[in-house]
Amino acid sequence: MAIPDFIRELRASAGRQLLFLPGVSAVVLDDEGRILLGRRADTGRWALIGGIPDPGEQPADAAVREVYEETAVRAVPERLLLVQTQAPVRYPNGDVCQFMDISFRCRAPGGQRPRVNDDESLDVAWFAPDALPPLDEFALTRIARAAGSGDGPAWFETTVPDPRTGT
Repeated sequence: MAIPDFIRELRASAGRQLLFLPGVSAVVLDDEGRILLGRRADTGRWALIGGIPDPGEQPADAAVREVYEETAVRAVPERLLLVQTQAPVRYPNGDVCQFMDISFRCRAPGGQRPRVNDDESLDVAWFAPDALPPLDEFALTRIARAAGSGDGPAWFETTVPDPRTGT
């Protein structure tokens, strides 16, 4: 994943310590219901498209930008899927980040053909929901939420007890 300039500037003063950062991800569906995935250059694994919003950028705009930058596909955000803080990640260079991911379901109208559009991906492709490559839980959770009726509420996790039940 390319490191945005503003993160490089933060790292210059913060060192390798934990940075809590916003992140966006997109479950992009085409007109046939296929899901757009990218095979990451850093891990070699297939994943949803995502990244870090630029300062001042709206999350949905960031998701659309990331999809285009990585795949050359023009996506339209349809709805918020979920908001979830991920476990901290330690990168090979020693940097530690924890992301609060804001995930969107997006549509890619018009039979667009994806292509590798930057150095973050080794490959990009559409996959039928019943023919997905191995994916981590992060992607599978978001794909399952995107496959819902389309009008359901956004999902979020909480550790605050429900005052009605105490749980």
